[in-house]
Amino acid sequence: MLLFTSRFRELALGISLKNLQGKKVAQRRKKKKEEEEEEENRVWSDFGKKKFFEEMGSRNFAAWNRGRGGGSRIGLAVVIGISLGFFWAYLFPHDCFTHSAPHIAEKTKITPALAEKLQTLEEKMKVLKEENSALRRKEASLKGQLQESEQERQAAKIQLMTAPNLAIKSGLFGTVRSVRANPVLDPDEGANPELNKLLSKIAINKEVIVAISNNMVQAMLKLWFESIQRAGITNYLVVALDDDIAQFCKEHSVPVYRRDAVISKAQTGTGDNHAISGLKFHLLREFLVLGYSVLLSDVDVLYLQNPFHHLYRDCDVESMSDGFNNVTAYGFDDVSDDPSMGWARYAHTIHIWVFNSGLFYIRPTVPAIELLDRVTARLSKEKAWDQAVFNEELFFPSRPGYEGLHASKRVMDYLLFLNSKVLFKILRKDKNFTNHKPVTIHINYHPDKFDRMLGIIDYYVYGKKQALDRFPDGSV
Repeated sequence: MLLFTSRFRELALGISLKNLQGKKVAQRRKKKKEEEEEEENRVWSDFGKKKFFEEMGSRNFAAWNRGRGGGSRIGLAVVIGISLGFFWAYLFPHDCFTHSAPHIAEKTKITPALAEKLQTLEEKMKVLKEENSALRRKEASLKGQLQESEQERQAAKIQLMTAPNLAIKSGLFGTVRSVRANPVLDPDEGANPELNKLLSKIAINKEVIVAISNNMVQAMLKLWFESIQRAGITNYLVVALDDDIAQFCKEHSVPVYRRDAVISKAQTGTGDNHAISGLKFHLLREFLVLGYSVLLSDVDVLYLQNPFHHLYRDCDVESMSDGFNNVTAYGFDDVSDDPSMGWARYAHTIHIWVFNSGLFYIRPTVPAIELLDRVTARLSKEKAWDQAVFNEELFFPSRPGYEGLHASKRVMDYLLFLNSKVLFKILRKDKNFTNHKPVTIHINYHPDKFDRMLGIIDYYVYGKKQALDRFPDGSV
């Protein structure tokens, strides 16, 4: 610091000497300048420049004039600036105008403490992403609840208007609506406390996907619940008919309910798949009595979206169709021709392809439970296909000696809830459906179920657009 002070004094003395010399030089220049100004004024007057500056103001002219002879002041300012520069460079040798490479490296060096902080931040970012995903799922759930509440509100409004004890009058033309959504039952939680406790943890909005399985279809069951997990669905349950499949589910963290079931003598010999399928109507009753709505699913169904976001919930039963277009899925006027009748040879009939009992949504209502009881009773006595019995009880009207079921029903959108005929015969060949994403796909038309399920996963999940090309439209 003392060295710097002595240098600064020497610099200051030098500046003072230069100032004295500058004054003498300035006096000589002033005299010369006065002589030059007289000559210059004469020249400027000739070209009109003096007049120009006079119009701008005498101060501008004087400033311009002074600028011609301010060399000493400029020199002094330059010396002072350089002195300050030296002073600043002495105090801050590394922070002047440029940085040395070692200094930069020293500043940018990642220390262990900084690395630990970065790792902590990355972990926090990961946690925040997971929380964001959870919030998105919660948002979807809340939207579903809101939709369901609105549907229930509309149903309650209709029920209030059409209650038998109320004297009501018909409204204006086109405004009259009958009851579609029957009221749900009061839950009987004591009917099965174990199942009720399990469902209270799994179900969302009192809704759950249920599959019934034994160990014979373990491979397909794995594809089934993996597709559900990929779609972000958490409210699902496997009813395990044996210990092996129950243990398999536990090993894969899949919600499972162990339940023994006995195949009736009438169903013996119908085939393992059909016999097991016939058990579901009896088992489903337990869910409905507890007050839960169920989306019953066979294990040869793949999920690409959350089906609960695409249900209407305005009927007792909402089922996918075996139909493959608007006509077959939703019904049509089928005209029968009998030429022997002459003028009356044509007779009109109503034709609709059956509901598929491998994927249907059922609400806990009186007609829905009656449907399950009817199907269960017939399958315990008849060697019949459960899907055929399911549709007969659902559609056949009352007649002499038979009282039909008064249950409301809805067909699911066959382009969202696909059967495998729609996919392999139509959609995969139509360029309009290249980017179409179904909700579910049921491999019900083809016996090579497992292989086709793998192909569908490659096509829709992993984007392999040729994954389905190797399969024929039908079965070989």
